[in-house]
Amino acid sequence: MEANKKKLSLAFWIFLGLLLGIVAGFAFMGAPHIAVTYIKPFGTLFLNLIKMIVVPIVLFSIIQGVISLEDIRKVGYIGGRTVVFYLITTMFAISLGLLFANVLNVGGSANFATQGLEYQAAAAPSFIDTIINIFPSNAFAPMVNASMLQIIVIAIFFGFGIILAGEKGKAAADFADSMTEVSMQIMGLIIKLSPIGVFALICPVVAENGLAVLGSLARLIAITYLVYIIHAVFVYSTMVGTVGKLGPVKFFKGIMPAMVLAFSSASSVGTLPLNINCCEKLGARKEVASFVLPLGATINMDGTAIYQGVSAMFIAQVFGVELTIAQMITIVLTATLASIGTAGVPGSGMIMLAMVLESVGLPLEGIALIAGVDRILDMGRTVVNITGDAACTMCVDAVQKKKEARA
Repeated sequence: MEANKKKLSLAFWIFLGLLLGIVAGFAFMGAPHIAVTYIKPFGTLFLNLIKMIVVPIVLFSIIQGVISLEDIRKVGYIGGRTVVFYLITTMFAISLGLLFANVLNVGGSANFATQGLEYQAAAAPSFIDTIINIFPSNAFAPMVNASMLQIIVIAIFFGFGIILAGEKGKAAADFADSMTEVSMQIMGLIIKLSPIGVFALICPVVAENGLAVLGSLARLIAITYLVYIIHAVFVYSTMVGTVGKLGPVKFFKGIMPAMVLAFSSASSVGTLPLNINCCEKLGARKEVASFVLPLGATINMDGTAIYQGVSAMFIAQVFGVELTIAQMITIVLTATLASIGTAGVPGSGMIMLAMVLESVGLPLEGIALIAGVDRILDMGRTVVNITGDAACTMCVDAVQKKKEARA
C-alpha cells in the first residue's frame, strides 16, 4: 500500500511539473531567451545526472540478470522473444501510420513552396558495419561513449563468463549484485528530482516554439499524435492484457511517471532508469526488466516508425507523388530494419526518415518541411517507444514465468 502511495505521488508531482512548465513556457514566449538561459540549464543538469547513472545500471543489472537466469539458453529464449516482439510491433506501427496518413490525407491540403528546399542527409551505417559495430574492440570505450548496444553485449558476455566460472565467479557475481543495488539507490535519488527536471525541460520548448511553429503543420502533428495514441492505447493494452495478464489501466497508471519524463526529455535512454523502476513495481522481475528494457531503449522504435510512415506520406502528398502498395510495403520493411540499423546513432529519427524516403524515391528535401516541428513530434514518439519497451517487458516476463511454471 505504501509503495502504491509513493508511486502515485511521484506521478502526480511529475505531471504537475509538466503542466507548470507548459504554463511558464507560454509566459516566456515574449522573451524565450530567459527560459533558455536560466531554466533550460536545470533540465540539462537533470538529464546529465540520468545519463551518468544509465551506463552503470545497464551494465551491472544485465550482468546480474544473466547470472540470475543461471542458464545461457534462457538468455537466448528471452532475447529471441524480445526481438520478435519489437519487430512485429514496429511493422504494425508504421503500417498504422501509413494507413491513417493516407485515409486522413495528411499532406493533401498543405500549401508549401517546395522550391529551394535543402536537406543534407547524414550517412546511415551499412548492414555489415552495423553488425560489426555491435561488438566492441575495447571494453571501456562503449561505457565512455554510452554506446548501449555494445554495453549490452559486454554485459551479456561477462554474465556468461561468471556462470561458466562456477564457484570462482561467485565474487564477481556478488560484486555485480552489490553494484546493481548501489546504482538503483543512486537512481532513486535522481528520480526524486524528476518534477523539477520535467519543468525545466518543457518550459524552453514551449517558450521557443509557441503556437507559431504549428501553423500549416498542425494537421501533420495532429494525425501523428492520433496514431501515437491509438497504437499505445489499443495495441499495448491488448498485448499486456492477453499476453502479460495485466490490466491496461493498471499498466498505464504504473508507467505514467516514465511516460511524462519521456515526453518532456524526448530521450528513451534518459527515461530508462525510471522505466525499469516502474516495470519492477508492476511485477516484472529485475532480471527480465534489466535485460529487455535496455535492449528496447536502443532498438525498439514504434513511435519513430509511426513518425516515418506519417511523414513519408505527408512528403509524398506535398510533392504530388502517389505511393503504390509496393512502395508502402517497401517503406514498412525499410523502416523496420532501419530501426535496428540506426540504433544508437545520434539523430537516428532523421536518418531513418532519409533512408525511408530514398527507398521509394521521395525527395529528401521534404525533411526540411517538418524539421521545425521535429522536437514536438519527437516528444510523442519517445513516449510510444518507452511504452512499447514496458509492454514488451511485462509480456516477456509473463511468458517466461508461465514457461518456468510448466517446467
